[in-house]
Amino acid sequence: MVSASFRGNPRLALASVGLATFMTSLDNTVVNVALPSIQRDLRLSIGGLEWVASAYILVFASLLLAGGRLADLYGRRRMFLAGTAVFTVASLVSGLARTEALLLAGRVAQGAGAALAAPTALAIISAMFPGERERGRAVGTWSGVTALAVAAGPLAGGFISQRWHWGWIFFINVPIGLITLAVGAAAISESRGRGISRSVDLPGLASATVALATLTYALIQGHATGWTSPVILTCFAVAAAAGGVFAAAESRSRAPMVDLALFRGRVLAGGTAVLVLWGFGVLGVYFFTPLYLQHVLGFSPTRAGLAFVPMALLMAASAALAPLLAGRAGANRTVAAGMALVAAGLAATALLGEHASFAALMLPLAAVGIGSGLTMPITAAILGVLPPAQAGVAGGVLNAAREASGLLGVTVIGAILAARQASALAAGTAPPSAFVAGYSAGLAAAALLVLAGAAIALHALRSPATAAASPTPQRAAPAAARTHQHAPAAVTARSSLAAASHPASAGRARPRPCLHCPPAAA
Repeated sequence: MVSASFRGNPRLALASVGLATFMTSLDNTVVNVALPSIQRDLRLSIGGLEWVASAYILVFASLLLAGGRLADLYGRRRMFLAGTAVFTVASLVSGLARTEALLLAGRVAQGAGAALAAPTALAIISAMFPGERERGRAVGTWSGVTALAVAAGPLAGGFISQRWHWGWIFFINVPIGLITLAVGAAAISESRGRGISRSVDLPGLASATVALATLTYALIQGHATGWTSPVILTCFAVAAAAGGVFAAAESRSRAPMVDLALFRGRVLAGGTAVLVLWGFGVLGVYFFTPLYLQHVLGFSPTRAGLAFVPMALLMAASAALAPLLAGRAGANRTVAAGMALVAAGLAATALLGEHASFAALMLPLAAVGIGSGLTMPITAAILGVLPPAQAGVAGGVLNAAREASGLLGVTVIGAILAARQASALAAGTAPPSAFVAGYSAGLAAAALLVLAGAAIALHALRSPATAAASPTPQRAAPAAARTHQHAPAAVTARSSLAAASHPASAGRARPRPCLHCPPAAA
């Protein structure tokens, strides 16, 4: 059950949650474009600069489950406002920082604030919009805002980094945060889980935090340190051991932080798998596409950023229409069609080659955008089968899955790109052509992964199977989970080294120069 202190204003509550999501999504992309200026002003080493980008995602991913559990215990409104306040103050501190230590402290605090606020986003929407139809529309609107933030980030970052002091990439969060707090305090009703133990599951909390922190660190640092280095192998081992401890602790606890029995349901397990495959494929490729646009096709930074705007706008539009299509055709068919469309867009992009024009890019990227928006009903399907008492921690689980999928996508697709590129270079192929060969191979792999997600969605999200598949059919009610459309900080966080190495290419997010690719830029 959900307890609420007052009804609130659903529309204003949606606006508050949307503003918070816009703020955190925008922050993921605008930070990287100012890294060269930050390095010059603060005289940072490459390692220090990398931690400016990575500290946020490391803390954010590590504390997601903890933030979700605290929201379930002490109130989603309270944790949302607290997290937003922490993020806003941390943004101000980061913008004012004139030393490396203070900037890193600000980035860590930003991650902690986001970990408190993020798991509550859809929990609040679910509580404020109890009807299935209105909830679906609200989720579509919220996701559209996220897509717009993803599109606006590189453009806003480029403008700020070229015309203003780099501190403004953080200062822009302050007015947005203050408005979010004012609207949220007035409009959001309090909700929390009833009938659950008020005690904190310390073994589960500690083991989950350790597992997520070490896994995230290993995935972020693996390329730089080496995947077989003692540090990275130790991190993977610790993550696996902590994960085992977490599973054992949760299965034995009388008041587990995460009820593992929930994953026996077809909708939650299958839906989470679809979200992971979407993130694995699309977000992994998104990391490398700016390299292709700028150093193979010769796009300027601004033109490369503009290439993604139509895709994001179409994602926002299709996200708003997806609930209507799901109501007519079923969530399973709508999501499966969206995943298939994304796979087709990725495959078409893989065939463009070295001489594609801006116009030639539009149709494949449009397919990716429209298809991604059509996956929105997966969120409503998951919301309908999760117990409301664990809404916050459920949001944390799906946030963590999304972040991990983006990192794994960058790692695995990057490995495919590197292997194919190295083979082409060894055969005497010119560097741009070798990069295209590797990039196309990565796109093909991503397309296959996303297509597998379409098959899973078609089976797991079938309406007749939902009630039977859910472990708690009588408790079907909205719960929270932030969807994959929020561009993960995990992917953008790894672009720091390239920004430092190529200051002339400031004005967009940059992956680090790796995989023997042309001079990095993104």
